[in-house]
Amino acid sequence: MNILVAEDDIHLGKLIVHMLKKNDYHVEWVTNGEDAYEAALAREFDILILDWMMPGQNGLDVCRRLRNGGCSQAILMLTAKDAVQDRINGLDAGADDYLVKPFEIDELLARLRALSRRNFAPIVEEKVVIFDIVLNRTSYKVNSSKREIQLTPREFQLFDLLVRNKGQVLPRETILDRVWGIDADVSAKTVDATVKLLRKKLVKLTKKEVIESVRGVGYRLEN
Repeated sequence: MNILVAEDDIHLGKLIVHMLKKNDYHVEWVTNGEDAYEAALAREFDILILDWMMPGQNGLDVCRRLRNGGCSQAILMLTAKDAVQDRINGLDAGADDYLVKPFEIDELLARLRALSRRNFAPIVEEKVVIFDIVLNRTSYKVNSSKREIQLTPREFQLFDLLVRNKGQVLPRETILDRVWGIDADVSAKTVDATVKLLRKKLVKLTKKEVIESVRGVGYRLEN
């Protein structure tokens, strides 16, 4: 794991770097805010440790600038400020955790382990294209190259279920279970009504029927 340490106290900085390396972390150490900001932009770090009070630019400003620029790495703020409002200011600036000086190195290591278990990576859009229709599972949008249609949450879930099982016949009972839940107080007629509405909307994109009815069983998205 790669960690950036921004700490202007030379004694404390050396101690942190020594203990992190001893625990098999890869560490880069800077002693002012501007170098911290530039290093965070230039290189890939998993966690940024920022001291609040640094020369040139304080850790709070560095944190805020990085977040405003789209930085998604975990940020741990170190500070001697222990008032509630100070903690609030640090968290509002974008810090993920807050450690008050003086602290035990074991606590710092525990905070780093906790942060490393959390996923700070940006969400990657998940899209699938079928019949010239783009199904975006991240934004819950369905569109073609020319227009977009608005689906209700149930309609979206139903279409997504059919897409994931393209070519397979899905019984009404299976659709009810997957979309509404097995304990939902709805009937097969609800499935039929939702499919009917979904078809009307999809026709606006495809100009044809893509959901086939399988009499007495359920529905299938054509191959």
